[in-house]
Amino acid sequence: MSKPVLIFTDKGIYCPAGGFYIDPWRPVDRALITHGHADHSRWGHARYLSSDAAAPVIRHRLGEIAIETLPYGEARRIGDAQVSFHPAGHIPGSAQIRIEVGGEVWVVSGDYKVSPDGLCESFEPLRCHAFITECTFGLPVFNWAPQAEVAAQINAWWAANAAEGRPSLLGAYSLGKAQRLLALLDPAIGPILTHGAVENTNEVLRAQGYALPDTLRVTPDLDVKAHPGAMVIAPPSALGASWARRFRGAQVGMASGWMALRGVRRRRGADRGFVLSDHADWGELHSAIRETGAEKIFATHGYTEIFARWLTAQGYDVQIVPTQFGGDEDTDGEAP
Repeated sequence: MSKPVLIFTDKGIYCPAGGFYIDPWRPVDRALITHGHADHSRWGHARYLSSDAAAPVIRHRLGEIAIETLPYGEARRIGDAQVSFHPAGHIPGSAQIRIEVGGEVWVVSGDYKVSPDGLCESFEPLRCHAFITECTFGLPVFNWAPQAEVAAQINAWWAANAAEGRPSLLGAYSLGKAQRLLALLDPAIGPILTHGAVENTNEVLRAQGYALPDTLRVTPDLDVKAHPGAMVIAPPSALGASWARRFRGAQVGMASGWMALRGVRRRRGADRGFVLSDHADWGELHSAIRETGAEKIFATHGYTEIFARWLTAQGYDVQIVPTQFGGDEDTDGEAP
């Protein structure tokens, strides 16, 4: 019996044939990184390898690190393993990692969504023998509406608030969701203001060529009264802090897949919730897995037990893999 291409350790997912880890949560010598969110891209590794599209944000967040990059689809030999990065559709630069050893192919999805969003690179289905999949939203209740429909809801909410001279405060984590929302907004409605954490990420992504509308950074000396009816994009953590109090009379919204659950919006202190996620919903998880043709499925972070039981009933060989990856997409980019 051949050895597995990947094994699961207390440091993370490890490839014995290549001597590297994928998104490890403890310091290692060589780390392959799927994307820049902090639960997948951590400080302290000796060497990093990522997609070339993910590297600028990873550098921005981690500082001076030894990082090499690969374009999507270009293979590299590491030890006895051949690796390549392929679009995951989660956030700009996010990747699935394909590992081939002795003719056997395993794919680590990282975090992913299947539906194109018009901003980040679209998900690429990969054929493999084993697929390691997230299942953050692995319940039938999670079934996303078309993006254009959600964009219309957000713009209508903003326009109504602006007509009353009210600012619209919209919570979204600073890497990925915030930029996706910016790309969906109608700038004709009014000015768009951003929290510093969001704007810092905007600057990195704009420098890479990602198309984002003009925004104005909120600074201590900014006269917010000069921008009535503005849309303000900020991390969720800022909405309940003193930072947000300057926007008197603001309506508060939250954009997240968790808004599909009754009661979450109220607990988040939002006036309006918009169901918009950068993760695959129930149907997309199934379609992605089917397209891999994989016989072996590993389910990580999310509703793993329920999702694994359903996949087992469909005839898949499924194993649940505990990880230290996050599942709350409202934590300012500190989790997926």
